[in-house]
Amino acid sequence: MGTKEKKPLKLVAIDLAIVLLGCCLWAFGATAIMLPNGLSDGGISGIARILQQFLPFSFSIIYYGLSLIMLVLAYFFLGPKEVRKILFVGLIYPVILLGFEQVPFALLEHNDTILAAIFYGVIGGTGTGLMLWRGYSSAGTDCIAKILKKNLFPEANLSKLLLGTNCVIIISSGLVFGRNIALYALITTYISSRMVDVVLFGFETKVVRIEIIANEKPEETAKYIMEEIGRGVSNSEVVGAYTGVSHTKLTTFCSPRESTLIRRYIAAHDPKAFVTVSRVDSVWGRGSGFHDLIEE
Repeated sequence: MGTKEKKPLKLVAIDLAIVLLGCCLWAFGATAIMLPNGLSDGGISGIARILQQFLPFSFSIIYYGLSLIMLVLAYFFLGPKEVRKILFVGLIYPVILLGFEQVPFALLEHNDTILAAIFYGVIGGTGTGLMLWRGYSSAGTDCIAKILKKNLFPEANLSKLLLGTNCVIIISSGLVFGRNIALYALITTYISSRMVDVVLFGFETKVVRIEIIANEKPEETAKYIMEEIGRGVSNSEVVGAYTGVSHTKLTTFCSPRESTLIRRYIAAHDPKAFVTVSRVDSVWGRGSGFHDLIEE
């Protein structure tokens, strides 16, 4: 079994600086755009906005409480390894959010809900993308989706569970704030997800190809991609010219966001693997999850 090599201190400092910047952008979007304009969102932010209507606490305090609850649930249902992935952002972001909430500032001079929904998606998505770029994530609805998959719906696709969870939160926001707010939340969620992809892979990339030269347990990595991500995998044997050692190479096509999930899985379970990610203009093929070749 291989051991995970520690990052140099300089790289760790760079990671933390970028993650903190991402947290600040995300918090700024919430306090300077979402709250002043009465908007809601998917994820934990959406749950906090709903609870804010019934509890005598500020948005940031409710968000912090929800983050702690998610960390506890992740520990008991997903294990300590999963908690380590989300612990830093799960604890530091609510603190930054609390600080930003103490400074009353609205980015828009006049109430313009559509403009607010767009800019909140842009700024919040950029912040989230920066965190994902450095391999960090928050204690958000992805934890709920993983818990549901592990305990209730083991055969379900994780991405679909995450989408379903966010849809339930947005629909609930519509019941509390009105249908218009729910529709604005959909706009924000879509723009935010696109901005995450832009931060990770640029403006044009919709599909990427990942090649993984596995060092340990390639069958488990392939199983994760097929069952958790919902993408097909091909494998082949490759031999290192210098070492003469044979390895399994896994190849898959997926979205930029899914590639981030795969990278995080490999970093945790096979840190000595060799991974390349390349942009792909388009992919066709029946049953691949992309465009059908005949229909195209």
